[in-house]
Amino acid sequence: MIEIERKFLVKSDDYKSFASSKTRIVQGFLNTDPNRTVRVRIKGDLGFITVKGKSNETGTSRFEWEKEISVDEAESLMKLCEKGILEKSRYEISVGQHTYEVDEFYGDNLGLTVAEIELRSENENFEKPDWLGEEVTGNVKYYNSQLSKSPFNRW
Repeated sequence: MIEIERKFLVKSDDYKSFASSKTRIVQGFLNTDPNRTVRVRIKGDLGFITVKGKSNETGTSRFEWEKEISVDEAESLMKLCEKGILEKSRYEISVGQHTYEVDEFYGDNLGLTVAEIELRSENENFEKPDWLGEEVTGNVKYYNSQLSKSPFNRW
């Protein structure tokens, strides 16, 4: 139940031509405390509730627990979320042995595109495609929970 991921800015939309899927995501946060973030998400026609713990010093690893719930339950919980519901499209792109999840944000975060890659260990090697930009792993302002409170267009 430990999530290990690296996060990067995306410098072009070239990733779109390699995407195997595109899914609309709406998500809110019941709690944005960095020690225990609680997220509610509607991803396509599925609902989820996710609890994430505090990141380690490098920002690459943290506890994550997720459970699928009905969309009706997710919609009901969304009404209890803190201000700042996020909307984005997620593209999945296979590169070598890994899959990048590229999130293109809308609303107050329009113009921000971030790629994440999940790894099996913190020092695992992975391929970096040309459209990948600056690494922002561990930079708290790029956490979705923070983007809901301090959106990209207000930086």
